[in-house]
Amino acid sequence: MKTNNNLNHSTSHLLAAAILKLYPNTKLAIGPAIEEGFYYDFEFENPILESDLPKIEKLMKKLAEQGFETKKVGKEFFDFSNQPYKKELYDEFASQNKEITFFQFIHPKTNEILFTDLCAGGHIENTKEIKHFKLLSTAGAYWRGNSSNKMLTRIYGTSWETKEELEEYLNILKERKERDHRKIGKDLNLFMFNQLSGQGFPAWLEDGMKIHNAIRDYILKLDKKFGFKEVLTPHFGEKKLYEISGHWAHYHDTMFNPIKMDNEMLIARPMTCPHHIILFNSTRRSYRDLPIRYSEQSRLYRYEKSGALSGLERVRAMDLTEGHVFVRSDQIKDEFKHLYKMILKALSDFKIEIDHISLSLRDINDKEKFFDDDKMWNKAENDLRHVLDELNIEYKEFIGEAAFYGPKVDFQVKTALNRIITMSTLQLDFLLPQRFDMKFVNDKEEFERPILIHRGLIGTYERFIATLLEQTKGILPYWLSPKQVMIMPINVEYNQYCQELYEEFLDLDINVEIDLRNERINKKIRDAQIAKTKFIVIIGKNEIENNKLAIRAYNSAETLEYSKEEFINKLFQLKKELK
Repeated sequence: MKTNNNLNHSTSHLLAAAILKLYPNTKLAIGPAIEEGFYYDFEFENPILESDLPKIEKLMKKLAEQGFETKKVGKEFFDFSNQPYKKELYDEFASQNKEITFFQFIHPKTNEILFTDLCAGGHIENTKEIKHFKLLSTAGAYWRGNSSNKMLTRIYGTSWETKEELEEYLNILKERKERDHRKIGKDLNLFMFNQLSGQGFPAWLEDGMKIHNAIRDYILKLDKKFGFKEVLTPHFGEKKLYEISGHWAHYHDTMFNPIKMDNEMLIARPMTCPHHIILFNSTRRSYRDLPIRYSEQSRLYRYEKSGALSGLERVRAMDLTEGHVFVRSDQIKDEFKHLYKMILKALSDFKIEIDHISLSLRDINDKEKFFDDDKMWNKAENDLRHVLDELNIEYKEFIGEAAFYGPKVDFQVKTALNRIITMSTLQLDFLLPQRFDMKFVNDKEEFERPILIHRGLIGTYERFIATLLEQTKGILPYWLSPKQVMIMPINVEYNQYCQELYEEFLDLDINVEIDLRNERINKKIRDAQIAKTKFIVIIGKNEIENNKLAIRAYNSAETLEYSKEEFINKLFQLKKELK
């Protein structure tokens, strides 16, 4: 669905006009159109609540029906006396000699001025066109996105040309809410956050860890199949390590401050590539040894601003499916193809839908963000383009999105909240081998520098699990499900048999639980279905006497009969097939 930016921008002005009528001392900030609607930031004299939005919306509709026209006017029509944010913007634009424009909503018959705003333009002609809109939510937003500035109240809304479009969009929002991994995680007791544990530091609950570990087992097997050797490196690095690599210079704002211990300055590591380079440099290497592939399930720490934290998608402590491959220059293309195939297999097995693939390049004019070596960059970028074209891969180029040390290919996924996130990545790096003076002995008995390929297989476990939950609504395939089997007796006299069956299933490495509560069987079944249990095993007199199991599959009202051996074989087959 594509929104009308002019309509949404004008609706944001209508919102501001209604706010000033209801709350005359409010200070206005900015109110742009955004991808799916609009927002406006306000400093209220007294806080407002989301329960106030219907009242504001009602006044907006009343004002819109009066038919105010949009008119461009001069500065003299705007009163800056109680509008410090508008004055700040005006003074800034004036000092930069930018064009400054003001617009009004004015009644064509009475000349009543409803609202005047400092604005770049892009409007509809008459407020009567604003008919199908909805105020959605409120949020806190720092003025100009700077946490040292005042926190304002942001009101989000959306405006559409037809009633049908608005209803369709509101249904999409409802669906997204149901798919939000934060809601699913809470409903299924998978993970949690607590202020005492620190903002952005997730705690995995029992069922969340079952998912985490199932993914880890899969990754370790895939790594082995594709020639990676698992290593484990320290969670800290000396500050000098990241100064040599260049990460401190480029990313120190998103790294935790060093901890001074004796004569060391230790930093909670934000990445493992320097650590893996240390491993490579620990012994003499021959051209015959390459490619060398290291993998690590790395615990990393990055300081994200509190306002940017978002469930599992953006956290301060994360586990990354990290890999680093050291290759000769003649191996780049084949290794890239090898790793590309590996990523596609992983995303396919997990049924993750790729939105698009991006080739992230440097901005040649930004010598601060990107290492200044045109020859290095030209080779790296051309090598990646050539491989993508050779593999007949469709991709989009993004200037200025590369890492400071080299270009990258990113596998982009759209979340349930309509955000694009990087899931997997392959990055070509000629710089770090140079900074760490990496060498191997080539076939001419001469020293040669390897090239480093950074591989993020499925990104972080946190972001990956968030995406899995949203794309599946929490209905995970059997092999990933933390609740594979729930055993329940019809009444207490069958508890002992259920307990024995439970222990047998445990020994078979099945995620099994037992429900011995003194509740009606229908309630137990309903609770297990809500928890998205894949199979419910119901035990009564008939099952014990006939050595059978009554099985109810997830989201089914039908109960099927299996022998114990048949059911166990079915479970093993489901796990084997990764379905």
